[in-house]
Amino acid sequence: MRWLDLTLPTIEANLALDEALVVVAEQGTGSEVLRVWSNPVFAVVVGAGGSVSIDVNEPACAADGVPIRRRSSGGGTVLIGPGCLCFSLVLEYDRAAGLSDIPASNRYVLNRVLRALQPVLAANLEGTSDLARDGIKFSGNAQHRKRTHFLHHGTLLCGFALPLIAKYLNPPERQPEYRRNRPHGDFVMNLPTTVEEAKLLLSTEWEAKNTDEPVPYGLVEELVREKYSLDDWNRRR
Repeated sequence: MRWLDLTLPTIEANLALDEALVVVAEQGTGSEVLRVWSNPVFAVVVGAGGSVSIDVNEPACAADGVPIRRRSSGGGTVLIGPGCLCFSLVLEYDRAAGLSDIPASNRYVLNRVLRALQPVLAANLEGTSDLARDGIKFSGNAQHRKRTHFLHHGTLLCGFALPLIAKYLNPPERQPEYRRNRPHGDFVMNLPTTVEEAKLLLSTEWEAKNTDEPVPYGLVEELVREKYSLDDWNRRR
């Protein structure tokens, strides 16, 4: 599997690169990949079907210049930025049994992430696609699925400014049963590790290696121009 530790300069480009990687894999010009990145500034990222007006404290974001953007995968709205490691896996359905099924593929990916994190934390899968310890969440996940490949998005909180989550995000439109209507501050935690150590743990578990495969920058630029920079996409709901 390819290892790609690459953060682009803007949130739009970072979201576009994740989609570009699954597109080129689907086209047969890209391989399976584990990409890691950490946005240098805070940004709100809404799931493909999420509601900006419900999930996001828009006045607070506007006052502080926090951008609100939408990703290609489903799942809930998140705040990312320094101390939040984003990981993106592009996998073939035929790499393991059952990956064409969304719940089974979530279990496959997240059980491997849990195994990777065992040296620093014993945790478990909660809800549809969360990772938590004792019901306190440190990772949210979502997928974008194509015909032969899927993109799995995940976050790992490692020294993140947790109080900012409640500042910029409202209580979510949808929440898993295990949350029990707890506010953000009672529901999230940081992993007892650093972003750099989390990268190493993930790369080791997935046996991901650097390759000479080109980064699809041209497709990234196209996706930013035609999708990720547009209100029609970011504010569509």
